[in-house]
Amino acid sequence: MAKYSKESQHKVQKSMEEMKEGQLRSGRSGKKVTNPKQAIAIGLSEARKEGDKVPKKAKASR
Repeated sequence: MAKYSKESQHKVQKSMEEMKEGQLRSGRSGKKVTNPKQAIAIGLSEARKEGDKVPKKAKASR
């Protein structure tokens, strides 16, 4: 069984393409995103908001 739906994979791919073009910006500060891991996190966050199949966020270990 797949962890991620096709829709969520598409959103991550779109955010990566935007980052490579220099058009992806972070939400609160509006700064340009240059880190690929941050671009993936933005894509997954958008997918979660729309209700696509994405695993839950990892909780911080203490």
